[in-house]
Amino acid sequence: MPTKTLRIPTADGQADAFAAFPDGGGRHPGVLMYPDGFGIRPVLREMARELAGHGYYVLVPNIFYRHGPAPVIELPEYIGAEARPAVLAQLMPLIEAHTTERVLSDADAYLGFLTTRPEAGPGPVAVTGYCIGGLLAMRTAAAHPRQVAAVAGFHGPVVADEPDSLHSFLSKVTAQVHLGHAESDLTPEALGELNRALDAAGVSYTSEIYPGTVHGFTMSDTDAFDPAALQRHWDRLLPLLGRTLANG
Repeated sequence: MPTKTLRIPTADGQADAFAAFPDGGGRHPGVLMYPDGFGIRPVLREMARELAGHGYYVLVPNIFYRHGPAPVIELPEYIGAEARPAVLAQLMPLIEAHTTERVLSDADAYLGFLTTRPEAGPGPVAVTGYCIGGLLAMRTAAAHPRQVAAVAGFHGPVVADEPDSLHSFLSKVTAQVHLGHAESDLTPEALGELNRALDAAGVSYTSEIYPGTVHGFTMSDTDAFDPAALQRHWDRLLPLLGRTLANG
């Protein structure tokens, strides 16, 4: 599986990134994969390679590049209950500094870069995201409705808008959407409210709570990991990409 470490020109500098794509040459549908708050690390590279193995060019940017190359903070090999508070304390200032303005500026740069890759096809792309990356994925899809054909977010947040502006935000999304929520992140009542907002905005979507899960369930280097939920994530994501991306 070919991989590359890349640098993406942005309005504020250069974002380091990881890319994986199939063997054998040719051009493949593009997928922009936003990492969780812990950033690019072995588990994200493994997930990108697995997705690339299904026929996609997968680009994973360091969303906190303004603070340095990945890993922006020192991470333990395993992020368990003891390590998590100290890691999150270092990450929160980075997350809080990542304003909507920065998100949208970076999304322009990431998608523009993705379309120039010789291994990536010229057609529409998909955007996936984990943890905070789910919110970034939804914002990217809303800002680029003509380019983003599919968006998937796992263990959100997937929206951060106030209820009165939620419809305006969601109504810009033309992509097909899948949202896989952690049971610890969203109550059934909150899920119902979100899904009603998606219905009202005319979004084509699936949105569900993955049973028995806690925030971060896809990440095998954390104590939140749930192997069955990770497989459920692939079982939802791959058909979505297959329906929406040419040659997927």
